[in-house]
Amino acid sequence: MDGVLKLLLEGEPLSTEQMGKILGLTSEQVDDALKSLSDKGVILGWRPVINPNLDETTVHAAIELRISPERDGGFDRLAKRVSKFDQVDSCYLMSGAYDLLIFVRAKSLKDVASFVYEKLATIEGVSSTATHFFLKTYKQQGFLIDPEAAAGDRLLYSP
Repeated sequence: MDGVLKLLLEGEPLSTEQMGKILGLTSEQVDDALKSLSDKGVILGWRPVINPNLDETTVHAAIELRISPERDGGFDRLAKRVSKFDQVDSCYLMSGAYDLLIFVRAKSLKDVASFVYEKLATIEGVSSTATHFFLKTYKQQGFLIDPEAAAGDRLLYSP
């Protein structure tokens, strides 16, 4: 099962038959492994990686939240509450200067701003927010967005 997960994370999209050949398993064994990974909550879903630079109808932003931990619950209750908003793609508990990092998506800059000041900032326990708008994406989920532009570039190496 670890081999199947590794192929999913690191490789190109493969059929279960192709994965089976690589791993020395039958297509049915790969299907069983995928079902098991899904049943255990390891695989939560499948999403294509869309080039965000071509999507002119959506604004993406990262929002830092400073929140006060609650007695007997820490940050969890507030993090779960924030995560339930439709605009929130991802929500992470962080160490450092802020407590939660959320990634949001909306139709306009104004929609993101109103989400912050109407929904997030009004939650009891939120002490501050900082919003960062994405201007251009170079790499997302392990995929270079413009691989041809970087094809001839080599990373510098110095001993």
